[in-house]
Amino acid sequence: MIETNPEAESRHMRASMIIIPTDAPGFNLVRNISVMGHVGEGYASHAEVSFQNCRVPQSNILGGEGMGFVLAQDRLGPGRIHHCMRWVGIMNRCFDLMCSYAKKRRRTPDQVLADSDIIKTYIADSAADILSSRLMVLNTAHIIQTRGVKDAMKDISIIKFYVANAMQRVIDRALQVHGGLGMSDDTPIAMYYRQDRAARIYDGADEVHKISVARRILKEY
Repeated sequence: MIETNPEAESRHMRASMIIIPTDAPGFNLVRNISVMGHVGEGYASHAEVSFQNCRVPQSNILGGEGMGFVLAQDRLGPGRIHHCMRWVGIMNRCFDLMCSYAKKRRRTPDQVLADSDIIKTYIADSAADILSSRLMVLNTAHIIQTRGVKDAMKDISIIKFYVANAMQRVIDRALQVHGGLGMSDDTPIAMYYRQDRAARIYDGADEVHKISVARRILKEY
């Protein structure tokens, strides 16, 4: 995405999205950027790239010149709810791992972790986080389906920051219950902990969404 017409009357019509094949002359992969200690590979990575006299046909412009911002906004609403659905799935996965491990891991010769009242509170809090997140996402999906994305913007912002934080809490509790095993890559919990901390940043940081929600609410008063 790049500014192709800085003189456009509307600032929302200045940028365009252009497909650049990675084998195009002038496209250079400088390096994969290490994220939380992992450089990744292929699609599952973040990279620094440079363009040196890189040229592609005008047909590689998506949606026409000046449509970059519009395309980005059209994707963001549905994209955010898609993230939230995936996060609910991650929460359920970690919840299953936590409960299963708590039932079999012994804390004393006669007791397992699940016998601890503290562990029971972790399970109850996680169940509440998962249920509230799921119902909020379903409600937002219903608004999108019946009234459109525009009418769901406040709800999309709410689930974006709420579900991201709920997921962080569930993952953290699951890791805590697993102890040292949770820090290792012998379960997927550590991977979720590393990768999904970014959920509170991409597609709009928590703070931005909270400000947006508050502004929309205050307009009603």
